[in-house]
Amino acid sequence: MENLARNLQEQKHFEQPVQTNKQTLKVRKSWLTPGEKILGVAFAGIVCFGAIHIISNQAKIYEVNKDIQKVEDKIKAQQQVNSDLQAQVKGLSNYQRIYEKAKKMGLQLNENNIKVVQEK
Repeated sequence: MENLARNLQEQKHFEQPVQTNKQTLKVRKSWLTPGEKILGVAFAGIVCFGAIHIISNQAKIYEVNKDIQKVEDKIKAQQQVNSDLQAQVKGLSNYQRIYEKAKKMGLQLNENNIKVVQEK
């Protein structure tokens, strides 16, 4: 037995490691795993979608506000026209003016046929 152990030791000393000319490949480790990369891209996509959605909503709100302003301007202009027309009606419905027009048309004032109408 002793001989067998000695033979194994001698074989180990005689065997020299064989050197090969293999190039060692450096394995680069990414600081992000593929799952993290997918999550990052998904998050960036969601942020971009949200930003675009917010901007488009703001543009729609701006357009609606602009339309509201146009309608309000039209309302103000129409109110001005209405008030001018009401002033004309008051001026044209003056008793003196109506009396003069009636005289020009040949109508005469008959005091026995006058009726007073009261406004409610």
